[in-house]
Amino acid sequence: MIEVRCGGCGRLLAKAEYVQIEIKCPRCKTLNNLKATEPLNQAPTSANAEEENHGQTHHSLDGR
Repeated sequence: MIEVRCGGCGRLLAKAEYVQIEIKCPRCKTLNNLKATEPLNQAPTSANAEEENHGQTHHSLDGR
């Protein structure tokens, strides 16, 4: 997680993973707008492929 600190006074506002966040500091009333500098982590490719196939396999049914 990333620490989100106020740009005005440096107070810790949150610990978060975010794409975009807007948060007002309760101490100095500064409105802080932040955007992520890199995309959030994605699931491994193998996990994505299994979700797309809904657990189906590509095995022949000839032997049944």
